[in-house]
Amino acid sequence: MKLKVLSRIIDSGLVAVIRAESADQASRIAEACANGGVAAVEITFTVPGTAGVISELARQYKKDEILIGAGTVLDAETARIAILSGAQFVVGPSLNPDAARLCNRYQIPYMPGAATVREVIEAMECGADIVKVFPGDTLGPAFVKAIRGPLPQASLMPTGGVDLGNVAEWIQAGCVAVGVGGNLTASAKTGDFKSITTLATQFIDKICGARG
Repeated sequence: MKLKVLSRIIDSGLVAVIRAESADQASRIAEACANGGVAAVEITFTVPGTAGVISELARQYKKDEILIGAGTVLDAETARIAILSGAQFVVGPSLNPDAARLCNRYQIPYMPGAATVREVIEAMECGADIVKVFPGDTLGPAFVKAIRGPLPQASLMPTGGVDLGNVAEWIQAGCVAVGVGGNLTASAKTGDFKSITTLATQFIDKICGARG
């Protein structure tokens, strides 16, 4: 199960990060992403009624259609709520060793944020499957290139600041996937979900192109 989830995220290369104003909006963004071929969506714990949204989406989509994950997970308690609600992967802005242990116990991929070499190493030592480079807009693709010099075994995924203009650069720097939030989902605020589907397709095309 865990290996399947990780391989699908890495094969696709794109995780859609969903921060929404309501549960309904989050569900509609997830649907638009699924229609655009996105393999994984991350529902952040800033969305009202996050656990319910995860649970509903996990019921709605078969496991081979789209992966439902939880984001902004700060502690083991929230990780457990997410997993019990049906989350297939867990993402946090920083490493929480207790959350890492809990996810490893249930064999759920854990992706904590890191902004320094030391934080990347600590995350890997705690069993993180993919380390989230965060905040990506501050660190940039050059940070990934630098990290992968001494740590070629690190699986890195930036979140923040990834857009259509630079996504290829991130992949070419050595990222296994990218997390994209507002640069993919912003049009939801005006009720335009078709644009999200179109953008998702464009992101996936750019990722495939960057991989050659």
